[in-house]
Amino acid sequence: MITFYKRYWRTAFDIALIALTVWVIMYVFSFLYKIAAPVFMSFLIFACIEPLAKRLNRIGIKKAIASAISVLFFTLVILGAFIGAGVLLTYEIMEFVDRLPDYQTIFTEEATYWIAWLQSRIDLLPEGVVQQSQSIINSITGWGQRVATQILVGFVNFLSSLSTFVFNFGIGIILAYFLSIEIDMWKKLAREKTPNTFKTAFYFLKDNVLAGIVGYLKSQFILVSITFVVILTALMLLGVNNAFTIAALSAIADILPLLGVTTVFAPWIIYLFIVGQTQLAIWLTVILGVVLLTRQILEPKITGGTLGVSAYTMLVCMLVSLSLFGVAGVILSPVLVILIKQLHAQGYLRRWIRPPLDYDNPPADPPAGSPNAT
Repeated sequence: MITFYKRYWRTAFDIALIALTVWVIMYVFSFLYKIAAPVFMSFLIFACIEPLAKRLNRIGIKKAIASAISVLFFTLVILGAFIGAGVLLTYEIMEFVDRLPDYQTIFTEEATYWIAWLQSRIDLLPEGVVQQSQSIINSITGWGQRVATQILVGFVNFLSSLSTFVFNFGIGIILAYFLSIEIDMWKKLAREKTPNTFKTAFYFLKDNVLAGIVGYLKSQFILVSITFVVILTALMLLGVNNAFTIAALSAIADILPLLGVTTVFAPWIIYLFIVGQTQLAIWLTVILGVVLLTRQILEPKITGGTLGVSAYTMLVCMLVSLSLFGVAGVILSPVLVILIKQLHAQGYLRRWIRPPLDYDNPPADPPAGSPNAT
């Protein structure tokens, strides 16, 4: 054991130092995000409003006025989208919650009918199995109704309790406006005063990490938008109630690599087959197949190798970061994961992590007949 520690202590120390550095970065970022969330939001808003502000400034409009027009346009679009989607989602979710008891009754009646039919055809079923099965079904559907109601009502409450986010977002818009006006000054200051070491690190992050993340987010936005539009259009053509909410939930599930649209459609299709709505169940199966096939065809072409990190690895890191550092960990963890991957690909980790002793010259095999020989 002492020999093992002597060989690997330097390697373990270097790895622990890198892990400690990552933890410190995550901790500092989470602390700063808690006390200055509007500042981080302003950077994102600035990235959205600056292209339009630049175009308006190039055609002769003063930068302050151009930034104001861009901010106004951005605010109107965001407010319209959030208010419209929020009202529609709230209405459809509450309507669905009101209909849950009816769905439970239909499911119980259909399941009881099929069990009674099976009992009338097969004598092997014991007496009273219908009553017992109905009791079990009532318990299961009642539990499912309570869980679904809690989830949906919790989602509605979440939508109605975004006061903190709205406040931070409003402050972020104001900060983004002033940043858009003063961006040339800040760029000049950064070029003149920033040490070369930090410039090199910034350009490394920009070229190898941020560009990949932006490309990945764009590709995922395109794929999720296609999923949302296809499902919404198909459900509206079929005359399905709460089509917007179902399409929104499917799009959200489509973002998560371990879930996907099947998480929403599979239980729904099974329920429809049980209650006898076979035609709608078949159409939903067709829609699910089209969505999955479309994503399988388009994902390699749209996404490509923008990240070079598996979806499973990314999701695990985001979940662990969420548990340790909250929302800030979810935001920063993809950056750090891709950064570590790029550092490894370009050989930096090999320079920073010292190999074990005798790594290039492993000890020879023990002679035959010795106690350590296998």
